[in-house]
Amino acid sequence: MRVQGVIPPGVSLDQALTFLEKESRILLPQGYSIDYAGESRQLRTEGSKFLGVFLLSAILIYLVLAAQFESFRDPFVILTGSVPLALSGALLFSFLGWTTLNIYSQVGLITLVGLVSKNGILIVEFANKLQEQGRVPLQAIIEAAGTRLRPVLMTTAATVMGHLPLVFATGPGAGARNSIGKMLVTGMIIGTAFTLFVVPSIYVLVARTRALAPSTRAGEEPAADLAPAAV
Repeated sequence: MRVQGVIPPGVSLDQALTFLEKESRILLPQGYSIDYAGESRQLRTEGSKFLGVFLLSAILIYLVLAAQFESFRDPFVILTGSVPLALSGALLFSFLGWTTLNIYSQVGLITLVGLVSKNGILIVEFANKLQEQGRVPLQAIIEAAGTRLRPVLMTTAATVMGHLPLVFATGPGAGARNSIGKMLVTGMIIGTAFTLFVVPSIYVLVARTRALAPSTRAGEEPAADLAPAAV
């Protein structure tokens, strides 16, 4: 027996399927089972895999950053300073009812992990270079956050504007595009706003103090750090 229905406004697909499963256990005789088709089948078969895929993507990004920075601390600073806040900002609108947590919004959340990490990379990488030039960690991260502010905002603006058409998409399949777009746009905006403050704070607490670069040790100190010479 095939049953088709339309989900009323304000009710997510997961809520509708949960209600259907609950009622079927009461109404259907023993021995009957339920199977799904289309988007419902996709949600039930792949929706439970989200947590595993998300953890795997975070671990993969962490290992790639660890190889890039040759450190296990810097990737920790980048991910903890940007990813949780971006995900919280994206999920906030889901809890408020602006969108639902479906298979497409889950794809948007996993994509958001890689996109929002770029902001932390820009700041941490530049701060490390400033430490190698003789700055202390606090001075290095403050200068890096100010210098990298423009690239961070440009990266965020490009990402938001690129995914904004998905938020206002209409027609067949618009629900899927809307879910992905809303997660990426809201997550990038809120994540970037907090990244500029949280990443420097974690960097000061966790990042290691780097030694001067060989070229800096061999030559003179940077001009900004020199005291006025006596004449």
